[in-house]
Amino acid sequence: MKLVPLGDRVVLKQVEAEETTKSGIVLPGTAKEKPQQAQVVAVGPGTDDVKMEVAVGDAVIYSKYAGTEVKLDEEEYIVVKQGDILAVVK
Repeated sequence: MKLVPLGDRVVLKQVEAEETTKSGIVLPGTAKEKPQQAQVVAVGPGTDDVKMEVAVGDAVIYSKYAGTEVKLDEEEYIVVKQGDILAVVK
């Protein structure tokens, strides 16, 4: 199966959270916060008012409480509106 976003929506795949901090401290599962960085998997066609500014493969930062989580074929994705994407990481 494949997710095809409509309108100005974008499908994201979250980047895996690191289990060890930069200083070497190992974080237990409950202390880990989901990262707000993801990779763009699919992009909708846009609308008359919204031109799509992200492309498949872009690394992006998105709003903390944005989107809808979807599980498809044992993979987890987040569907967000393009306006919920804050920046592209270059």
